[in-house]
Amino acid sequence: MGATSHQAGAAGRAPAADRPSSLRNVVLVGHSGAGKTTLVEALALTAGAVNRAGRVEDGTAVSDYDEIEHRQQRSVQLSLVPVEWAGIKINILDTPGYADFVGELRAGLRAADAALFVVSSSDGIDGATRMVWDECAAVGMPRAIVVTHLEAARADYAQMTTVCGENFAAEDPDAVIPLYLPLYGPPGPDGHAPVAGLLGLLSRRVYDYTSGERVERDPEPAELSLISDARSRLIEGIIAESEDESLMDRYLGGEDIDFKTLVDDLERAVARGTFHPVLMAAPAADGARQGLGTVELLELITGGFPTPLERAAVSVTAPDGADRPAVTCDPDGPLVAEVVKTSSDPYVGRVSLVRVFSGTLRPEETVHVSGHGLTDRGHEDHDVDERIGTLTSPFGKQQRTLTQVIAGDLACVAKLTRAETGDTLSAKDRPLLMEPWPMPDPLLPLAIAAHSKADEDKLSQGLARLVAEDPTMRLEQNPDTHQVVLWCLGEAHQDVALERLRTRYGVQVDPVPHKVSLRETFGAKAAGRGRHVKQSGGHGQFAICEIEVEPLPPGSGIEFVDKVVGGAVPRQFIPSVEKGVRTQAARGVAAGYPLVDVRITLLDGKAHSVDSSDAAFQTAGALALREAAAEARIHLLEPVAELAVLVPDEYVGPVMSDLAGRRGRVVGTEQAGAGRTQVRAEIPEIEIDRYAVELRSVSHGTGRFTRAYARHEPMPPQIADKVREQAEKGT
Repeated sequence: MGATSHQAGAAGRAPAADRPSSLRNVVLVGHSGAGKTTLVEALALTAGAVNRAGRVEDGTAVSDYDEIEHRQQRSVQLSLVPVEWAGIKINILDTPGYADFVGELRAGLRAADAALFVVSSSDGIDGATRMVWDECAAVGMPRAIVVTHLEAARADYAQMTTVCGENFAAEDPDAVIPLYLPLYGPPGPDGHAPVAGLLGLLSRRVYDYTSGERVERDPEPAELSLISDARSRLIEGIIAESEDESLMDRYLGGEDIDFKTLVDDLERAVARGTFHPVLMAAPAADGARQGLGTVELLELITGGFPTPLERAAVSVTAPDGADRPAVTCDPDGPLVAEVVKTSSDPYVGRVSLVRVFSGTLRPEETVHVSGHGLTDRGHEDHDVDERIGTLTSPFGKQQRTLTQVIAGDLACVAKLTRAETGDTLSAKDRPLLMEPWPMPDPLLPLAIAAHSKADEDKLSQGLARLVAEDPTMRLEQNPDTHQVVLWCLGEAHQDVALERLRTRYGVQVDPVPHKVSLRETFGAKAAGRGRHVKQSGGHGQFAICEIEVEPLPPGSGIEFVDKVVGGAVPRQFIPSVEKGVRTQAARGVAAGYPLVDVRITLLDGKAHSVDSSDAAFQTAGALALREAAAEARIHLLEPVAELAVLVPDEYVGPVMSDLAGRRGRVVGTEQAGAGRTQVRAEIPEIEIDRYAVELRSVSHGTGRFTRAYARHEPMPPQIADKVREQAEKGT
């Protein structure tokens, strides 16, 4: 952190770890466009993992993987980039910044032991990033902040550090303090002075990057004055977190606390998650070997972030739920590893990114796969043995073979055909199961249909492979609307799903309008007569029945009552009438939606000793129900959802106004933590088809909601008329 010696690994060589203490797992968090992927590449260059062109030895970029990311110009998946610095292997987990891919972010948080929040000096901090910070704080994950885009004309590092304190540590602003100040070079033609180096506040040294290499020197008088002014606040912040209670008194008494003591206390405070240093970074200039601030950042990661040994013991159970002792990061302990990401490679098939929490994973051994409680999303539970394939470390599009993966490390595992994201790998003779991490609920529906007969034949397998990769996606085969629906997190998530179906699995599908499950019911009592009489030589068809239909309370379903007297309808044909009316009720009587909440009473009828049959009375029953419907007022019932919307207090008004405009009824509000309110409402499902997208707009990306089916209610007449018109047109 200003005076640590450093060394880089050889370009293209996959780093390896032989003990957990030589590992660091860090996840990069930040909104889309903050510069996370650029920062990863800059760190890889400084660490010697890539050459000056940002390429590994096969010519691909170290973070280069998904063809969809190239087309969309944004990260859509979690990626692992391992580098080596000062004998420490650093697993850098780069996460998408777009809200639709929050599942990838949560996977990265699960696999990492510390988080690096990347914020743009020109764009500020969005609400979604603040929410992730709070999530990390809730579990005590160590965090640091790196400011990017210092080259922007409106970049202001001092102001940005203040913004970070206000957003991330409003209750304790002294917990968010910069370790370095920018050293500005001569102004350019536009008057903007570029950042050319760093002023080390603890070391009182200058790190000049003007030449493209990090050059350390003594500060000039003006630079020393800048350092001294900011150094006092930093030292006070560090001492406030020190375990040495005498340190503050000694400092206030005028003692000059030595550099090593300050660095040691700083590193302990960062590892505990109580102090959050702010750094800055920029990619290397053309031809340069080191990006500005990348050496300092690697020093913080290796010196200040915790090793996997410092992670709390992981709770596990047997697959049947029986208690088992918690496991720690011990290479000789029982095997416990977790699949944090699943992807498909066109050449090797399914590839699983795995974090080993305990034990040692070796190639070609048989492990037990347990998991994972997401059957409602189309992911089956697993409790099987599988033989794993090759263990590799990703490097660009290359996979470097590993001989083993110890506790605390991450690697890719080939040929796990059954394991999916969130599953636990353990010894086959001692199966264990980790509690899965929380997955966001997909709430944006995408109804699809196969583009052609050939696509229809491949659709089922393609969808199964798609949802196996992505636990944030839910596959639904709706029995009421007969639609295939992919529930996603947002429009970008939908686009990626369609693209992966087409390019990876060779399945072309077409989006179709999503239908909600409407119902029909009678608005008043009505009678109907069904007459099915056909005489055409030989045995004919003869059946007549008379019924009465009356509405029942919501949730009653279909009730059939027999009140025939005198044998007008023979006893053996009464079940036929019931089957006929129930079949017609399932098909609908007005707009093609199932009929519910009615009592159908069979009153009378006629039969023929020769020509009456089961089929004839089924048809007569259906005709009687249709005739009764033609004479009655039929209500369309729409599903109503119970909605719980969680938003910051400043967005409660806009959210409630928006719900009212969607025919929603707000039933209550309640505080849900500091500065957040939960709004509870009942709202027709047809009005919230795209609410996952629209709430994001209303709340500036800070709102979340859950939905649950409540009941069906009569649809307003003007809306019901439009639905009937569409049904008549066949749309």
